[in-house]
Amino acid sequence: MNKSSNKANNHSSSKILGQINSPDDLKKLSISQLEILADELRDFILKNVSLSGGHLASSLGTVELTLALHYIFDTPKDKIIWDVGHQTYAHKIITGRRDKFHTIRSYKGLSGFPNPQESEFDTFITGHASTSISAALGMACARDLNKDNFKVIAVIGDGSLSGGLAYEALNNIGELKRDMILILNDNKMSISHNVGAMANYLNRLITGDLYNVAKRDVEDFLGKLSIGKRVINFTHKLEGVIKGFIVPGMLFEEMGLRYIGPIDGHNIRTLIDRFQKVKKLKGPILIHIFTKKGKGYKLAEEDPTFFHSAPKFEIDEGKPTQEGETYTSVFGKTICKLAEQDNKIVTITAAMAPGTGLVEFSQHFPKRFYDVGIAESHAVTFAAGLASQGLKPVVAIYSTFLQRAFDQVIHDVCLQNLPVRFVLDRSGIVGEDGPTHHGVFDLSYLKMIPNMVIMAPKDERELQDMLKTIVECDAGPIAVRYPRGRGTGVKLKDKFDVIPIGKGELLRDGDDGTIFAIGKTVEFALKASDMLSKERLNLGVVNLRFAKPLDRELILRRANKTEFCFSVEDNTVEGGIGSSIQEIFNEINGRKKILHVFGFPDKFIEHGASDILYDKYGLSPRKLSESIKNIIKSSSRVSTK
Repeated sequence: MNKSSNKANNHSSSKILGQINSPDDLKKLSISQLEILADELRDFILKNVSLSGGHLASSLGTVELTLALHYIFDTPKDKIIWDVGHQTYAHKIITGRRDKFHTIRSYKGLSGFPNPQESEFDTFITGHASTSISAALGMACARDLNKDNFKVIAVIGDGSLSGGLAYEALNNIGELKRDMILILNDNKMSISHNVGAMANYLNRLITGDLYNVAKRDVEDFLGKLSIGKRVINFTHKLEGVIKGFIVPGMLFEEMGLRYIGPIDGHNIRTLIDRFQKVKKLKGPILIHIFTKKGKGYKLAEEDPTFFHSAPKFEIDEGKPTQEGETYTSVFGKTICKLAEQDNKIVTITAAMAPGTGLVEFSQHFPKRFYDVGIAESHAVTFAAGLASQGLKPVVAIYSTFLQRAFDQVIHDVCLQNLPVRFVLDRSGIVGEDGPTHHGVFDLSYLKMIPNMVIMAPKDERELQDMLKTIVECDAGPIAVRYPRGRGTGVKLKDKFDVIPIGKGELLRDGDDGTIFAIGKTVEFALKASDMLSKERLNLGVVNLRFAKPLDRELILRRANKTEFCFSVEDNTVEGGIGSSIQEIFNEINGRKKILHVFGFPDKFIEHGASDILYDKYGLSPRKLSESIKNIIKSSSRVSTK
């Protein structure tokens, strides 16, 4: 398939795919039919993801692997655990969800990740990396204790092997020696290019000194034999034999796993043959396969990073159908400008340079840029070490992924009051990626930690000022969080200002009530205030700017002026800013003042377009204005009786 494949635009071309409603249907096919099905699956995935957006490159790379696994193993009895889960589109399609696949990542549609509530073929929710081996080992131990009989297969990418949790599990496997299969899907990438010793180790299969020396020695030895040259000329498999026997197996064999590979992950016949043989073996086994991200779609093969989590795009050119300045790009441009003026600024990412907007920084300041791999805990403690020596580390990480380093934030940063700067992208609702990626807990889990300062900008210009503030502030740990996607469209600043720590701003005065808002919800509050003015209700709007410390003076002043007070945040209400404001209200003249809190409930929020979710949970300007109007008018009716 090339970039202008007509098949991708024609569902009727999927003749075999239309007959596949479960893995049982796969088992009726010949190998040649499976190869045709692989092409049809790629066409089907490409067409649908171009219209919906989603994880394209990784899913295109695992088509043959997916077919071979379901062809040989008895799913769902046998358990397949997909690490991260962004490579499971083919898996979803052939396990009875083909007709719903067009709803992928849409509200009330299919999840973009494995979800046991969606299908019995999805054995474990996986949206974060490096978790599959631990989960698989737990399932294998439970199987043995329950005296059950099924296979457990974990599929983990080489990028996920940069995460420490994977090694903790591997270490435990070597001790417990349970029957289980690990498939190392080696595509030399996580989201962007891999970093770290493991990535370098795997890459040395072809380019490293150890391999090249071994290859030369064996070739010299065979060349001296009478049949040696015929052997070398007869097959090019010598290279695979050498790198499989001499180089990679040593590491995993020493860790207690039986190593098999490397294997071409796009050769269905070979995969099926190996899986059939491995199925009969006992003990922990690692199968090493090579795949190519974006396989079959040239543009995704050439730029798998862009097509990792692609927006809606045109298939022929691969161009996104929507463009615009995002908070991520504003951060990337601004931190570069600040770094030009301050050589103590260094940046750290956990294998997410493109996603966090640090590609430009890595190019301009390569010696001051650190990609630590999928290792958020290490990223935070590493930053603490940098800060202890007078540098200004800026840790750019998704809100949902900083959760993985919660202990390090407390113990290694905040306990020592080290000036580590946290930049949390994708805070609040992230939309289609759903509950594994929503950043609706960061205000709560950071606010509870002593010494932490937390900010959130109302727009792109305020983000620039907040970035200036965090690099100038050396008093202790400080975080700025902002949402995914495009901003409000305001003109960016050329010069940035420092915001006084803990100072909010009154954006709009009003006598009928006050809305305290932060970050993205400031825009919602202003629009709700506009709607309420048409109802002859004048609501003031406060941009808190800081979740911690709160501007007590401003909050108390507004509380004393207006009877009705409301808070709105794109965070769970459990431990959010609303609870902190209520604590301040409780101190007013020894009496309690009621605060009406708007935020997300104590539950995991489903996937769907952000505007749909904000509206469903009462945070959209329309729902916010309706709720405020009803509260004020209901109270007025009561007070007049």
